[in-house]
Parts: sequence; C-alpha cells; structure tokens
Amino acid sequence: MNKNALIIFVRNPILGKVKTRLAATMGNEKALQVYIHLLQHTKNITQNIAATKFVFYADYVNDNDVWNGYEKKLQIGNNLGERMQSAFEEVFALGYKNVCIIGSDCYDLTTKIIGDAFECLAINDTVIGGAKDGGYYLLGMNKLLKNIFTAIEWSTNTVFIKTIQLIEQQNLSYYTLPFLNDVDEEKDITFTY
Repeated sequence: MNKNALIIFVRNPILGKVKTRLAATMGNEKALQVYIHLLQHTKNITQNIAATKFVFYADYVNDNDVWNGYEKKLQIGNNLGERMQSAFEEVFALGYKNVCIIGSDCYDLTTKIIGDAFECLAINDTVIGGAKDGGYYLLGMNKLLKNIFTAIEWSTNTVFIKTIQLIEQQNLSYYTLPFLNDVDEEKDITFTY
C-alpha cells in the first residue's frame, strides 16, 4: 500500500455557490467558469502524484466528473476546521502515514510543490504552504495533530500564523513551502479561463 495520501477539498461547481468573492465583481457565471478551470488545473497537477488521491466534496459526491479515478468522499462537519479534521481522521484511519490536504483554488500550486511536501514529511512532523492572503494552500502531517483545526478562526489573515503557533506549541517540527497566491478576487486571476 502506498503510504502517502493526498486530500483534495472541492466545492461542487454549482452556479452561485462557488467563488462568491469573485462573483461579487464578475458575476456568478464567470466565477463558475473560473472555478471549473481551477478544478481542472488541480486535477492536472495532482494526477501524477505518487499518493492515493481522495477528493472530498462540499455538498455531494459526484459520480461522473473530472475526478473519475480518484477516491471520492463527502466533507463532514459544521465549519472548515471540522471538515478538515474529519477528513484527516478518516484517511489516517485507513493506514496512511503521510497525509497532505490542498484546496482547489491555488493556480500557482504545482506537481513539484506537492511532491516536495511529501518528501518533507520524511524528516518533519508537518509541512505547510502559506497563501499570500494569510491562509494556507497545503497542510501535511505524518500523524494527526491535536487542536490544529479547532483553535483557528477561519477565513482570516491569521490562519497561517496561528497554525504555525499551534504546531510549535506541540513541539513539532515543520517545513514551510513557498508562499503562493489563492484565487479569491478578480485581481488574483493570472490565467485565461
């Protein structure tokens, strides 16, 4: 069994339910087009990763979409922290040793960066890739960390720093990946969709 697992958190591409900050300036249809493009980009950069890949959907599992060939599951929890903790618990319970999670809205993320993250877990307890908005685009660990998701105020510009503090409080080692830009607003779009 492969000891590496990659969790990919996605929203179902539903008009009016994705990229709401983008939609505020671009409209729902263009925001949906951008998100569908981001989903395809995420598929492209993850398909050759040496890990079992799990797609966790926000609303429902889609049986026939871009993620065919990936393990498909549903996010469980009342907020982002609960949903991520639940996903990590589920995947670690399957016997995986190194688990990373990414979202689907970081166009700057590459196959190499994800591969580097798994390599870093061989010598570090955790790995984290900070987003320029103060959050993170990747978090990896080789054991389930306590309180790493519950003591965070989500959707703020302090998520990355607070996560680092929580890791340090547990006396765990971590490696930081390059800072990248998430696509949250129109100014973040650096690609043709």
